[in-house]
Amino acid sequence: MNDSVDRFIDRLGHLLDRLERLVPPAAPPVDWSASTAFRWRKRAGRGQLEPVRHPHAIGFADLKDIDDQKKRVRDNTAQFVAGRPANNVLLTGARGTGKSSLVKAALSECSRRGLRLIEVDKSDLVDLPDIADLVADRKERFIVFCDDLSFEASEGGYKALKAILDGSIAGSSANLLVYATSNRRHLMPEFMDENLEAKHVDGEIHPGETTEEKISLSERFGLWVSFYPFDQEQYLHIAEHWVGVLGGKVDGGLHAAARLWALERGSRSGRVAFQFARDYVGRGARARP
Repeated sequence: MNDSVDRFIDRLGHLLDRLERLVPPAAPPVDWSASTAFRWRKRAGRGQLEPVRHPHAIGFADLKDIDDQKKRVRDNTAQFVAGRPANNVLLTGARGTGKSSLVKAALSECSRRGLRLIEVDKSDLVDLPDIADLVADRKERFIVFCDDLSFEASEGGYKALKAILDGSIAGSSANLLVYATSNRRHLMPEFMDENLEAKHVDGEIHPGETTEEKISLSERFGLWVSFYPFDQEQYLHIAEHWVGVLGGKVDGGLHAAARLWALERGSRSGRVAFQFARDYVGRGARARP
């Protein structure tokens, strides 16, 4: 009898050992002092916040020719950090015009006043409720940052984002906002046949259900900030700025070189201007005796 009990206990012990190997370990406690920026990462199916050791530092002064957009994001973030009402923000429009850089600049300016940034990939947006619970009792103010966002309607992150913005039975934490960037105004692809769903009623055009569904997500962001392509003068202004910041010389050959660089890239944007400046200053330094 005793031998049977011993064998049963031994088998039960082996079974528990195997189960422990299958269950992911508990996430380590977050070291909030390690950084001002964090990434949400999955390890063995369990999400956790990882500090970004060297956050990208950029100031509002470095962002040229987007003064209106800069003021709106800056003011909204200052309200949030001060504990006043503020909105979730959707930044949309042309590539390379400073959408994500504005969010990073907001962190650089407000981190000493308690602002923290949490970067979340689109595939992990389903974990937004968990992130909100994790930071709910913290004294800091948190921006969940989703870069280059776009969805298909069936994706789980789409529904989770709608719920955290507005629509869940659980209200969003007062110390958390969502800032998202996208090249699409409504965050979802738009197709020609969706226009056929529109109805003409008493002289008014009413969008179809598919279009309404797409609009419903972007409308949950209280603040829309739009960005537009730069013209040549703006592009050259930005290129001059970055050449100066990187320690280069703003000389007579800069404009011609910058125009050629943009022509080869097929784009005039802040990102292209910065890439040009790195090349221009780097080659100038290499050419010095």
